[in-house]
Amino acid sequence: MTLVQEGSKSEQAYRWIRSRIQSHAFGPGYRLVLGTIAEELKMSVVPVREAIRRLEAEGLVSFERNVGARVSLVDESEYAHTMQTLGVVEGSATALSAPLLTPDALERASAINDRMQRLLDHFDAHRFTQLNRDFHTVLYEPCPNPHILDLVHRGWARLSGIRDTTFAFVPGRARHSVVEHHQILGLIRDGADPLEIELAARNHRWRTMDAFLDSRHSDHREEGR
Repeated sequence: MTLVQEGSKSEQAYRWIRSRIQSHAFGPGYRLVLGTIAEELKMSVVPVREAIRRLEAEGLVSFERNVGARVSLVDESEYAHTMQTLGVVEGSATALSAPLLTPDALERASAINDRMQRLLDHFDAHRFTQLNRDFHTVLYEPCPNPHILDLVHRGWARLSGIRDTTFAFVPGRARHSVVEHHQILGLIRDGADPLEIELAARNHRWRTMDAFLDSRHSDHREEGR
């Protein structure tokens, strides 16, 4: 690691952290551990703390209760619009895929959900998020409409560029998500009406969005007291 030795140590730390936020090396939701960063930059935690406070003032970093400093979600409205759109197209893709999903595919999705269930007691938000994507990929990837499938892929790509993991912000949502996955699988196995499957998948996505936005608004109210 090469650090340009210009300005104060606080300035050096500020530019180093900021560059990693901008490059998405430190994505939204990423926890900024002062000691780890200080060790990386070969300096004390004092200038790192000063740099993080400066980034907080710029809105790039936020402090979470009982967690510490995290990279902020860049744009809440962009996140909401992306999740709303993804809910619509992913719901449609899942419904269209349902008749094409083999028993092996459904077992694979169920096994992924079981792994998510086991993570709940020793929660790893980033691993949970990856498994969550793997689960949904099994269910929507057989979609026979290439245009809808392309929109789903675009939605996931845009979402990953906006935030690293929603579950880092609202870990309590994870348990509900696992239950809803089980319900969606049940609908598909039972040959439910496609519209019922579509709405279940759409509402599942939107509930995650609502949980996140509710947590943000709650934090804002606390800060205003």
